Formats: sequence, structure tokens, C-alpha cells
Amino acid sequence: MRSIIHQKNRKPKTVWIKIFAAFMLGAVLLVIACIVIFNLLVARQNVSLLEEPLPASTIVYDQNKAEVLRLSPSKSEAVSYDSLPEQLIEAVVAVEDKRFFEHSGTDLRGIGRALITNLSSGKTVQGASTITQQLAKNVFLSQERTWTRKWKELLLAEKIEKNYNKQQIITFYLNQIYFGEGAWGIKKAAEVYYGKPVNQLTLSESALLAGIIKAPSALSPYNHPDEAKARRNVVLQLMKDQGKIDQATYAASIIEPLHLLSSKPVGSDVMKYPYYIDQMIREAGEKYGLTQNEVLHGGLRIYTTLNSQMQEAAERVYAQDSNFPASSSDQLIQSGAVLVDPRDGGIKALVGGRGKQPFRSFNRAVQLKRQPGSTMKPISVYTPALEHGYSPDDTLIDEPVNFNGYQPQNAGGSYHGEVSIYESVIHSYNVPAVKLLNELGIDAGMESANRFGLELTDADRNLGLALGGLQEGVSPLEMAEAFSVFANDGTRIPAHTITRIETADGEIVAEDDLDEKISVTDPTIARTMTSMLEGVVTEGTGVAAALEGRQVAGKTGTTEMPGTGGQGMKDNWFVGYTPQLVGAVWLGYDHTDESHYLTTTSEAAAAVFQKLMSEALKDEPVMTFPKAPGTASKKNANPKKHEKPNPHKEEKKNNKSTHDDKKHGNGRGPRKEKGKDD
Repeated sequence: MRSIIHQKNRKPKTVWIKIFAAFMLGAVLLVIACIVIFNLLVARQNVSLLEEPLPASTIVYDQNKAEVLRLSPSKSEAVSYDSLPEQLIEAVVAVEDKRFFEHSGTDLRGIGRALITNLSSGKTVQGASTITQQLAKNVFLSQERTWTRKWKELLLAEKIEKNYNKQQIITFYLNQIYFGEGAWGIKKAAEVYYGKPVNQLTLSESALLAGIIKAPSALSPYNHPDEAKARRNVVLQLMKDQGKIDQATYAASIIEPLHLLSSKPVGSDVMKYPYYIDQMIREAGEKYGLTQNEVLHGGLRIYTTLNSQMQEAAERVYAQDSNFPASSSDQLIQSGAVLVDPRDGGIKALVGGRGKQPFRSFNRAVQLKRQPGSTMKPISVYTPALEHGYSPDDTLIDEPVNFNGYQPQNAGGSYHGEVSIYESVIHSYNVPAVKLLNELGIDAGMESANRFGLELTDADRNLGLALGGLQEGVSPLEMAEAFSVFANDGTRIPAHTITRIETADGEIVAEDDLDEKISVTDPTIARTMTSMLEGVVTEGTGVAAALEGRQVAGKTGTTEMPGTGGQGMKDNWFVGYTPQLVGAVWLGYDHTDESHYLTTTSEAAAAVFQKLMSEALKDEPVMTFPKAPGTASKKNANPKKHEKPNPHKEEKKNNKSTHDDKKHGNGRGPRKEKGKDD
């Protein structure tokens, strides 16, 4: 009886064992099938292009969808593995892919580590691409950011590892990547930064070049020495942590100077429209997540807002030294300019500097951060004033004032008594602007600047905001986008270079949102501001910006150089527009000191603007601004008094300012660098 029961109990166990065995057999067969299929797919990959020196060209199209150039990086001379110092290889591997010599193309351990790190932080903070995968991506793949591309990258990496050894792979990698300053490949990088062959690079030099790979422009030791040195030391730290160097070597290396060539080299690579393309690459990264290598090596089709005629006109203007003030013997007065269509936000032309400079060097049109001076007044003071019911005819008293220690002054220390807002705008008087911001409240100015697309900080929350005394400053591109609000009836459209990015096969990688429009102010306010800013050009501080036969509106701006008694300037701006084009121009020295500052009048930038816009608009139709109600002419306007010289009222306002200053930290004396009137 027990035997029968025992047999009955055994039967279900036998069934489960058979089911489990069948499942395991199926799983094994599935794994085998996947491995076979994977290997077949790997075998089908063609990686012979690695042995060819030139990457796939990305084609750039202008606003008319006409091809204007192919981004084919200058051919770099390859070096052999034997020419690569061991410490250079160790530095690159330490920072880019520490398990490079252990994995077979894809680092599963690294992927797991990155996944855990990213999940724990709630965002992507660590990547897992190996050097082999980076090589595959840069050389072979169009750059759509999809799982399909990642799968192709994996297949190619495996094929590369099967066809080439680690020494060949690291050599391919170092021979084709970009190191900044026009240096494609490690051979050129060693020459550009150190003037020596690759095999003579020291440990410190190798670590710096390895660090540059991450962001060649932002980490250029010529333009950003502190950042480059910090990045070099990160690489050295990783090498120490991974046992490649000892503590003593590490300690000695991190205190070494950069040992760069004494003068910044002029890039031998020549690229058409270099500053415009630089911004296009930057935008592709910031807006669409593409890396520089993805843009340059990806075989993409990039459609832009570029107006070739305007770009070439701008470059001609910047090539003529006579268009700019005389520079000191040892430093060139620099400049940056951008032209934007206010109707769609398209950047039509862009120049980021004067003189010959390597591709992807400092782009003053977009990377510059300087105080905007009086060009800030229409944004932070006069637009919110109009929104609060003020009119161009309302008057203020231009006289010495003291806001809890902050004493703004006009140029030359002169004052003009009772003046209209219109007069204050066209002659760029400082005191009325500050007094008006004080009446409105600093928050009104801060909020207005934010609507115009200017990112301010709490450090800007003071009355110096009226004169453009910003903590960090702005770029010409930011100012052009801000002033486009006035030209576009109160609506801001983000400035951009890219409209669409496609793969070589026509697959869309990225596309601009053509409907992105931001309402900033009422059309009537924008038109009224335009009417006043026209006066700046016809009878005020910006007469040098006038264009023959065209309506132009705009604003001058300067910032004072401390220690010059008001006779020197750090920055000179003009931001202006016609109905179809906004232009922003900045002039100044890159490195301002007691020997390097502007001594020209505030008209210098306006004169450059005039030449720039005259050339750019040569073949464009003449357009007129829409009329603002009741602003036909301000020159002979009968002023309507808004403020009377009432000492009790003034005392009350000053008390209000003191209260606000205590609350917001304002009015504690003039800023180190302050805007001045023009």
C-alpha cells in the first residue's frame, strides 16, 4: 500500500522535472540561436573604412536648401602605435575607458555600473560607451539617438574587436579625434599645443591632451587654462587610482605648469563660415544632444537658417581693419556680431572675432559674457514703464540722486533738469533711467528681462540693473534675440541656426519647433519702444548707425573702465534693427586692464553695425515699421509732466528705495563695473 502511494507521489515530480528540463533546453537553444544570429550580424559589418583617413562628410544647407559646404575635417597625418608614449595611452584609457584592454568592444560591467549610477541620481550622469564604441560611432554611424543606432554601434564594436587588436584600435582612435584649436589627430595636437612630436610628450602633457577629448572647445588650455589644468589633474588622479602612477609622481605632476607654446597657433585648417558652423555645432549639442564628433563625422544633412550673402558680407566687414578702432600693439580690439530675422528667429549671419583664429576657437558672438551697458535700458526700464502706463511724453527730473549710497551719474557729470522719457532714451541719460526703475520696483525690471530671454541672478537685483550693470553679462546673440521682441510686435522667437537634421538616408534626426513663440509684451508697447529707438538713430546717441533709405531703431551702450576718470570704456555695444533684421555688435578687448581699454566714442559699435547692416541688406527689400499710436514725432513733442521736483516726494522715494535695498540687498554703492550713458 505504501509503495502504491509513493509511486503516485513521484509521478507529479517527474512531470515537473521534464518540464523544467524542456524549459532549460529551450533556453539554451535560444541563447545559442541568439549567439549565432549575433555573430552572423557582426560578420556582416564592414569596418574597412577604419583604414581610410577621411571620415564621412556632413553637408550643410543654407536657408534656401542649397548646399553651402561639407564638413570634412582636415586630413590628419596618422602616427603608428610605436610612436604613442605608454603614458599617453594610459591617460586616455584611464579617463575614457578604464577596462579597454579587458573587454571585447562592449563593457557589460561598465554598462551596469553606469545604469546603477544614473538610476540612483535620477538622471544621466555617466556614460558607458567604450573607446571601441566611440570609434565605431564616430566613423560609421549617422547620429540618430535611437536604440537602433546603439544596436548598430554594438555590432560594429564587436566586429572592430574581431578584426583589429587593441593596439590598432587605440591608434585609430587617437589618429581621428579632434583635440581643439584645429588639431585633428594626436600628431597635430602635440604640435599645436607643445610644438613637439608625439613620442616626446610628457606625463603631464599626455594627461592634458587626454582630458581635452571630452570637450575640446570648453577645455582649450589657450582659452580656458584653469579648466584645462583642472581636467588634466582629474586624469592624473584617475591614473593614480588605477595604479598607473604612484603618489609621488601624481603629486609632482599636478603642480606642473601647462608648458604650452608661447603663442597661440593659427589653425592651418580652413573652413567656410567657421563661426556660424561653430554655433551650429554648439546648438546641435545643447538643443538636440549631438556631440561635436557626431556632427563632424556623422554624414548628416543639416538644414540651417544661414543667409550665405549676409554671412559673406559680415565676414568682409570684419576682414577690414579700417572698420574698427585702432588697437594696441600687443592686443587686437575684438568684436562679435550676429544678425537675426526677428520674424522666425533664424540666425542669418554670425561672426565671433577678428583676425585668423582656429576653427572652434572662442566665439564672441555667442560665448562672450559682458555687461550690456545702456542697451539694457529698453528691456529693464522703459518697456516695463510703458506697461505700467507711462508714455514717451512723461517727464522725470535729471538731477544728482543718492539711493542709499548708490549715486548714478550721467556722462561728464552733467544733468539736464526736467526731461521726457523720450529724451532720456535717445540721449541715454542714466539718472532718469535709475529713478524710473526705482519707481517701478526692481522686480519689474528683473521680470521684464526674464521675459526678453535674459537670464539674471539675484546678484543683479539692484538699481544698477537699469544701466546694464549685470553680474555675469550677456552675449551679442542674447541681445539680438531680446531686441527682436521690439521688431516682431512683442513676440520673441528663440534664435537658432538649425531647422532640420537628417541622416544620409533622409531619416529625420532633429527638427526645429517652428511654432515656438513667446509673447513678451503687447504689440502697442513694442511699437512705441521702436518709435523711441528710432529717435536714438535719427537724433540721439546712435546716429552713426543710420542706414540710407531705411528705417532703423536701436540703442547704444558702453561700460566704464574703472580708473580712467570716465574717459575709458571696457565695452561698446550697439543693438539695432530694421523690420526684417536685428543686429547686435560688441567691441572691446578680450583682456581689459590699465593698458587695454577703449578710448573711442560710443559710436564705434554703431559704425560697425551700420557697415554690417548696409552690406547685409543690400539686396533686401525696404520695409517700414508698423505705426505706434500717438508717436508720430517726439522731437517737438509737448512734454507732459509726470514728476515735479518735490523734495518731500523725493525723500519718500529714497526711503522706499532704502526699504527695498534692505529687503533685496540693493543700493549699496556703485558696482565695480557700471554702465555709463552714451
